Amino acid sequence: MLAARVLFSVQRELFTTLAEQGFDDIQPRSGAVLAHLRPEGVRASELARLSGQHKQVVGSLVDDLERLGYVERAPDPDDRRAKLVRPTERGLLQMETAAAIMRAIEERHTKALGEEPYAAFKEALKQVAQGQSGAVERPN
Repeated sequence: MLAARVLFSVQRELFTTLAEQGFDDIQPRSGAVLAHLRPEGVRASELARLSGQHKQVVGSLVDDLERLGYVERAPDPDDRRAKLVRPTERGLLQMETAAAIMRAIEERHTKALGEEPYAAFKEALKQVAQGQSGAVERPN
């Protein structure tokens, strides 16, 4: 529950600040794609894997972001049958802006906790996340 509280609070701050800086047309759910974009592009199947979302959900999010001008689909030079999802100029600007906002959030927490405790917290959280992602899913 604590991790969810942190996630939702950071997400709210990130998207509120993005909106204040001119990116008011994207929704927090788009973060599943935006957080994993790379300037050179990435396949939608890889976005699904990285975000933990179903391919259909990622496809819908990519459609929305493409319509809004943040991404484009381009042929994958390594596989002519596949497409890459690449950020447009606006998408790259959003990525840079989001990275700066996240750096400011992290700097604030580092200052509040101290460098070593914050680094230890991040490392512990990474280990918990890795352990949890490796947990066996149980059928409903």
